[in-house]
Amino acid sequence: MKLIIGNKNYSSWSLRGWLMLAKNGLEFEVVQFPLFTKRFYEELSVISPALKVPVLIDQIQDGLIKHGQIKSGSVKSVQKQSATRAKGQDTVIWDSLAICEYINEQYLSGSAWPQIIQERAKARSIAAEMHSGFSALRNEMPMNCRAKRTLALSESALKDVARIDQIWSEQMSYNINKADDGWLFGKWSIADCMFAPVVFRFVTYGVKVSPLAEQYMQRALASTEMQQWLADALTETDIVEEDEAGIAL
Repeated sequence: MKLIIGNKNYSSWSLRGWLMLAKNGLEFEVVQFPLFTKRFYEELSVISPALKVPVLIDQIQDGLIKHGQIKSGSVKSVQKQSATRAKGQDTVIWDSLAICEYINEQYLSGSAWPQIIQERAKARSIAAEMHSGFSALRNEMPMNCRAKRTLALSESALKDVARIDQIWSEQMSYNINKADDGWLFGKWSIADCMFAPVVFRFVTYGVKVSPLAEQYMQRALASTEMQQWLADALTETDIVEEDEAGIAL
């Protein structure tokens, strides 16, 4: 498999796609394009009609997924080779939640959602809420992993923060007497994948949350995969001016 992503410091959607693969121990190759550059749009134009990241390219031969079988080389050459995907040779997915669902169905036998139907329905609900909502938070608090900033949030953004705090606190309170791994539904799920960038955002902008929500944040930040992503982000030097919000501390 090949995963196309943007800058790790800034690209919240890329984090979600990458985390779904890394957290589940799947082998994949990462191709990274600097966000909003000429190269970014030129390369994506032959991969995804949406011109956004992440994009997952999974190669299928004779009806079977071939782990890590896409050969190295330019993404353009890979796309030319995959022109026959209509015949079932390649799968290209260009949305983070769609990538999560594909991986869950193709490789994980559905285990990335809670197994109890009521919990699964709720996990899907809050994942979809994160996927389509919280626009004020997204606009005012862009992900910027290596920064520490302060800013004045609008009333709409504060409502978004309060709602996320409510989700995290509620789920952690349900799990408080259970033997679990400390994630939103006990075991790590796609719901946690969707909220991962918000954890980094809250750290960057010094957002204060309730004790149970803070407990969840610390659980997420301590995970090996989140630590790896953060370490990689800290080595990047590209600046995306539109994502440099607030005043540096």
